Amino acid sequence: MENNNQQGRGRPIRRVVIAGGGTAGWMAAAALARTLGKVVDIKLVESDDIGAVGVGEATIPSLVHFHRLLDIGEQEFMAATQATFKLGISFESWRARGEDYIHSFGMTGTDHWTAGFQHFWLKGRDRGLASDYGDYCLELVASQEKRFGHLPNQGINYAYHLDATRYARYLRRFSEHFGAERIEAKIAEVDTDPATGHITALVLDSGTRVEGDLFIDCTGFRSLLLGQTMGVEYEDWSQWLFNDCAIAVQTESTGPAVPLTRSMAHDWGWQWRIPLQHRTGNGVVFSSRYTDEATARATLLGNIEGKVLTEPRVIRFTPGQRKKAWVGNCIGLGLASGFLEPIESTSIHLIQRGIVRLLQTFPSYGIQQADVDEFNAQTEEDIRTIRDFIILHYKVTNRSDKPYWHDAASMPVPDSLQHRIDLFRDGARVFREGNELFAENSWVQVMLGQGLTPERWHPSADLMGDDELRGFLDGIRNGVRRTVSQLPPHQQYVERYCPAGKP
Repeated sequence: MENNNQQGRGRPIRRVVIAGGGTAGWMAAAALARTLGKVVDIKLVESDDIGAVGVGEATIPSLVHFHRLLDIGEQEFMAATQATFKLGISFESWRARGEDYIHSFGMTGTDHWTAGFQHFWLKGRDRGLASDYGDYCLELVASQEKRFGHLPNQGINYAYHLDATRYARYLRRFSEHFGAERIEAKIAEVDTDPATGHITALVLDSGTRVEGDLFIDCTGFRSLLLGQTMGVEYEDWSQWLFNDCAIAVQTESTGPAVPLTRSMAHDWGWQWRIPLQHRTGNGVVFSSRYTDEATARATLLGNIEGKVLTEPRVIRFTPGQRKKAWVGNCIGLGLASGFLEPIESTSIHLIQRGIVRLLQTFPSYGIQQADVDEFNAQTEEDIRTIRDFIILHYKVTNRSDKPYWHDAASMPVPDSLQHRIDLFRDGARVFREGNELFAENSWVQVMLGQGLTPERWHPSADLMGDDELRGFLDGIRNGVRRTVSQLPPHQQYVERYCPAGKP
């Protein structure tokens, strides 16, 4: 008699095939091999002739936790990927020309259970008792001072700047150590079962068939499996996110690496600068509706430091997402499932979230629709809240000097974002949705940084008199300063902790 636990189950998943390498493919292979490699066969098909996008070189703190889950040694990983530390993003001329702010990791100040720190800071500023909001955040002040060091009890929140190509190479070695198999080939066809529509095999250019039970699409913007084969439609978000092109170039380092990603606003988009140990990553993200490729390229090359090491590479994209990330026995990760511009370094995070979600719902005894629905619902929620956070950077601004910025500031935005803006403008309130990536402090930093000033604060702040409030604010600010003063210079710490040597 069949075991009751097996009744109603689908086909057991014993063979996982990953289509495509790059960051998405090898992150998936690493996590699956490390956790399930003893019970699941994992194959990854990629071709050296198909280059990865390879510009996702700034990350956020969730990657630190991902590596801890997989027992990846930080010093080894950082040396292998020429990585440096990152404490936040410097937004230059986003609010207005010549006005900058930093969106940092970590917490600012100390919250009360009824109200966030911003309420006490707002009253303090009104009374002339408070300095800049960022002065009360350890990570922000450390980034300004170009200092970094690990603190006890994970007392400092950080991420990495890394070489994406080297990262994929590092994860390949890690994955193969735990049993993943790499197949060097191009995918010529994708076979499906006429009865179920499920993918049965990848047919390689050699004619070899790579059969599997579960297929993970990491083929980038082509979305060969999820989009082309499974026919999942793409939802275009360009009505809110105007940018559709990027140009990337690498340059020599010209000075000590700073623990910040720089984001510099231009008339039709923005420019990034990411410092690694051996070079600097640069690029512009822009809208083809407001400028042309030649202008963007000339602006980029005219606003870089150091000798150019690579030919500028153009990347065209449509912001948005596939309407479903899991259909049948196919799951899309990374660019194959959607893309949001890299302004907040969320691309690798979304890959990671998809991988963790897959492991949590892994269909060992067969694919169940309830798991698929939950996976898709969580994926949609993840990317929607990140989408709103990114749109915020364009919607809330004092810039109206160029059509690009004027049109962004005046555009209607999703109701979910407008509600957050109204809550903050009316009463400095921020509420985190479920398990969304960006916590209250991120929303506060960016809304204040972009020029959105609340009209009032919570009455809890009025329970403090001026002397008590002054002591409260000064105590936090002075504590931050003391801690930062004990941290070594970032460049010095990197050279001692994870030196990569010559590339």
